[in-house]
Amino acid sequence: MTAFFASPADVRERLAAVDYLADDAIATTVFLADALGKPLLVEGPAGVGKTELAKAVAKAANAELIRLQCYEGLDEARALYEWNYKKQLLRIQAAGSDQAWERTHDDIFTEEFLLERPLLAAIRRSEPTVLLIDETDKTDVEVEGLLLEVLSDYQVTIPELGTVAAVRKPFVVLTSNAARELSEALKRRCLYLHLDYPGPERERDIVLAQVPGIEADLAEQLVRTVGTLRALEIKKAPSIAETIDWARTLLALGLDQLDEAAVAQTLGVVLKHVSDQERAVKELGLR
Repeated sequence: MTAFFASPADVRERLAAVDYLADDAIATTVFLADALGKPLLVEGPAGVGKTELAKAVAKAANAELIRLQCYEGLDEARALYEWNYKKQLLRIQAAGSDQAWERTHDDIFTEEFLLERPLLAAIRRSEPTVLLIDETDKTDVEVEGLLLEVLSDYQVTIPELGTVAAVRKPFVVLTSNAARELSEALKRRCLYLHLDYPGPERERDIVLAQVPGIEADLAEQLVRTVGTLRALEIKKAPSIAETIDWARTLLALGLDQLDEAAVAQTLGVVLKHVSDQERAVKELGLR
């Protein structure tokens, strides 16, 4: 495996070049995951930039991003591979009854009929690849067992075709919102990084990097207001992406101050529940 990054400083510099501002903990952990060839488990509340980190690593390393979006009910066929049953059936019908089943079987279980899913696709690629296993905590225990098998040896056994081993290990990022506790066995195979909402200065810098044309004073006001909203007892705290959207909204409206009227007018950009908006109006004293 050829490493993507030369040092933590190299990680910071190259992530910054694709507008992802990494602190020392992020840069060091990404470098070590790359250097040691270990999966990186990134955990934290929704909206702190876990998925964006994987995307930024792919951009910085000029690698292909392959994403497995996890959800309840995800199975091996959707995560790893499955056979194209319709195409196999057509081949069986075309073969006719005269052909021996052994020959037909060998004909239909070939590469031509194999449907790659994200895990198999990432393992088979010889080019630089970042495999993002997003929201791992939403999967069932059975899929977690599959991930353990794949990430242990970076190989997959397909009974009809044999074992497929990685020519080049992908850089693997697993994200979790901690909706449930992941198994210790999976955690042991990973390096761990916890992300939380950034401090005001770093979030201001993120806004300035992501929203060209915004004034530093407006970005400062925006970040302070978002911090106040996150401190409230609300259903869904504003994410970093929503902070950025709010900044873009203010620019689109030609606003250069985040005053009471501007907040009241645009609150729906960052708070998506009526109860959250009502609490914010009350706590912030908006009319």
